[in-house]
Amino acid sequence: MKLSTLGWLFAGAVVVASAASAADGQAVYDANCAMCHKMMKPKTGDKAAWAPLVAQGVDTLTATTIKGKGMMPAKGGHANLSDADVKAAVQYMVDKSK
Repeated sequence: MKLSTLGWLFAGAVVVASAASAADGQAVYDANCAMCHKMMKPKTGDKAAWAPLVAQGVDTLTATTIKGKGMMPAKGGHANLSDADVKAAVQYMVDKSK
C-alpha cells in the first residue's frame, strides 16, 4: 500500500502529537507536587516513608491520588491534571523513593 504525501504528513503529525501529549512525570511533579512533597510526608525520596506506599503499586497510588486522601485533595488540588499526568507524577515519585 502506498501512502500519498498528505498521508505521510498526517501519520507524522499523529506520531508527534502522541509524543508531545505523553505525560512527563518529572515536569508534572515539579510544577504541581514538589511544593508539598518536599516539605510534607511522604517526602519524595524518603525510602522508609514510601516503602508501604510503593508496596501498594502505582495503579493503587494513582487512584488514591486522583480521589485525594487525608490532607491531600483530589489530584493534589490540581483538577486540570489528566489522569495520565497524575500517574506519571506518581511513577516519578515512586521511582525516586525506592
